[in-house]
Amino acid sequence: MGSGAFVLILALALAACVSPVERKCLLSGSWRSDTGCRMVVSVLGKDGRFSGSYLPGPAAGDSEILTSPLEGSQQDVGLVPQPTFSFTVHWRLQGSEAARTTAFLGQCYVGTNGEETLHALWLLREAADSPAEDWKATRIGTSVFTRIK
Repeated sequence: MGSGAFVLILALALAACVSPVERKCLLSGSWRSDTGCRMVVSVLGKDGRFSGSYLPGPAAGDSEILTSPLEGSQQDVGLVPQPTFSFTVHWRLQGSEAARTTAFLGQCYVGTNGEETLHALWLLREAADSPAEDWKATRIGTSVFTRIK
């Protein structure tokens, strides 16, 4: 076997050994949640801050919700290849000034197949009319997002 073939085989073997942890996960781009929501992270700064838009899917059951702005930050992928992140969505409702905000907190993972997923815990807060109504103003849940290609 010639030295060129040996180098090629060695390079292929090393490439196959690259673990998913070594692959970097970036939030920029388009994502779809397990409930059909769509998220677009359009600006990802060098400091890890990002902004974009969020559109709920059919599971939200509220046709009054418009595409809403999101803002957040992620851990430096130079330090951690599978970063944690957080972002908030301030919901825009058609014909309403009702206050509704969701905070997401999670981590971006890279699978063995190279596919990125976002696993997030969220808290949805709606405005309460009084402290007596506070108990029912917050909901909690989880979402898994996959990249839209």
